[in-house]
Amino acid sequence: QVQLVESGGGLVQAGGSLRLSCAISGSEVAINSMGWYRQTPGKQRELVASVTRGGTNYADSVKGRFTISRDIAKNTVYLQMNSLKPEDTAVYYCNIAPGYGRVSWGQGTQVTVSS
Repeated sequence: QVQLVESGGGLVQAGGSLRLSCAISGSEVAINSMGWYRQTPGKQRELVASVTRGGTNYADSVKGRFTISRDIAKNTVYLQMNSLKPEDTAVYYCNIAPGYGRVSWGQGTQVTVSS
């Protein structure tokens, strides 16, 4: 059974940076197609960034500020978030990239950006 554990969230001022981590266990192939998602209260979960064999993709709202990467040896996916804005405040989750399946959601990691 694939398990995902997100970490690295926190409180940061606008303009600051955070690096999120997603540790994957139970699968050595899931890391080939992974995504970062975020959700705010009352809104649907949205895809922020994904990485597959075809490359990386980003939501327009984070292009140029966020970078998704992966360390295959550590079976971990990262999301480097720079120039954070208050509207980036959300719970961030990792999961399989769209179109490649889905596994149970982890607990997520809270990111709060103060103005």
